[in-house]
Amino acid sequence: MIRILARLWPLLLALAMLPACSDERDVARIDFTKSISETRTPTDVDSSPRLRCAVSAMVSPKETHTIYVRLMDYLARHLDMDLEFVQRKTYAEVNELLMSRDLDVAMLCSGPFALAEDQLGVELVVTPVLGGSPFYQAYLIVGADNPAESLADLRGSVFAFTDPDSNTGRLVPLHWLAEIGETPENFFAETIFTYSHDNSVLAVARGLVDAASVDGLVWDYMAAHDPELVGRTRIIKKSQEFGAPPVVASLDLPVEKRQKLREILLTMHEDSEGRDILDGLHIDRFTAPDPAWYEAIREISRPARVKE
Repeated sequence: MIRILARLWPLLLALAMLPACSDERDVARIDFTKSISETRTPTDVDSSPRLRCAVSAMVSPKETHTIYVRLMDYLARHLDMDLEFVQRKTYAEVNELLMSRDLDVAMLCSGPFALAEDQLGVELVVTPVLGGSPFYQAYLIVGADNPAESLADLRGSVFAFTDPDSNTGRLVPLHWLAEIGETPENFFAETIFTYSHDNSVLAVARGLVDAASVDGLVWDYMAAHDPELVGRTRIIKKSQEFGAPPVVASLDLPVEKRQKLREILLTMHEDSEGRDILDGLHIDRFTAPDPAWYEAIREISRPARVKE
């Protein structure tokens, strides 16, 4: 154990120093030990009703704020409310805020939504359509120079998971390992959690880990914005399709607000500001979701959850 920790410590230190976005010149750093404080706009005065929003940290905290705050501000303004944008480090922490009725609207990772839907006290509002599809996949990635061509070739490697509750960043690779009768402890030399998909991509690109399973939407987004960086990685396996990360609303949000929220999201691609925001997110539009889209996540998680 001491030998393993000694080998792992430099890797963890390096990951803690990863930039909080894909621009390697950015000096911002991520502290994986802390949650992110709340951000309110335009003021902290509680004279107006507030729309408390969060986005599960599918990308690192700074990127999450940069990418999604315009969307949440757009929703708040069209609902005649002030925005309170809340960030937390882990998916579980965002779920806890929903369960404690401390959030009104959230965009959740599909895994935590599917596995805790009955406990969250939320209504499924919309799902994003990206590249013409409301589905997404896990990508198993390695360094561009890594000779591995399949999961089997990664035996004895250093592997990065994202979040303990992530679908594409943990549940899917656990499922892949179970299919070949393996567990992370027996198959990999070492494993770590990066707590965001962009950090996992960065870790592979920089050779800090050998491989990772990441959200394909995040990898595609990063490839479009930083092709040189993402070009240092390559995809060796893709998963089946799952319902894309949904937008949910707390059942404590008045029914009329939930209905208006759905209408705003379903039609925002039709106005110039909404279209511009969606273009920045690489989202075609939002669509009414089918709850069955998320059943596959529950199915693949059952063997992994039993073993845990």
